[in-house]
Parts: sequence; C-alpha cells; structure tokens
Amino acid sequence: MVDDDGVRMPAAPPSPVAASPVAASPVAASPVAPASPNPPPGAERVKRPIIERLGLALVALVLASLFGAVAAAAWVGGELFLAAMGAIGCLLTVWVAGLTLFRG
Repeated sequence: MVDDDGVRMPAAPPSPVAASPVAASPVAASPVAPASPNPPPGAERVKRPIIERLGLALVALVLASLFGAVAAAAWVGGELFLAAMGAIGCLLTVWVAGLTLFRG
C-alpha cells in the first residue's frame, strides 16, 4: 500500500480469525446446529420393510461366511489368534443379521 505522500506502508497482518480453518467451515458459520442422531423421547420407531430386512440379513450372512472361512483357514494354518478374531467376527456378524431380521 502507498499513502498520500507516496511512502510505501507495510501490509496489515492477516486476521487470525480469517485464517482459521474452523472459521471457514460452513458448519461453524451455520447458526443451526446439526441434528442429533438420537430421536427425541417418545418418538416412534419405524421398522424396515421385510424385503429390506431379508436383504440386509442375507448380506450379513455372506460376510459371516467369509469371516468363518478366514477363521477355519487360520485354524488349519496354525494362526490361533487370527482364527479367534475370524470366529468372533463371524459370531458378531451373525448376531447383527439376527437383530436386523427380527428387530427391524
């Protein structure tokens, strides 16, 4: 910048607020808070359609069979820790398939 007498003036330092990535974020600038993932008390829970629940359970069972295959292969190969982790993954995935199917 140059003043009226032709003398060069130093530029103003950048504002720390403008340089902040939080200030440039659209979420921080929004006056509305994001929606809560938890429904309000007393809200009704709507079940998924049966065809969707069957499809999701089928996908979970396919993944469970893959975890089971990993567990079996690791057991045969002598990798006991990997076999245990595969078996736990298989059991948890079957559990989720059951919850999806029966709970909705």
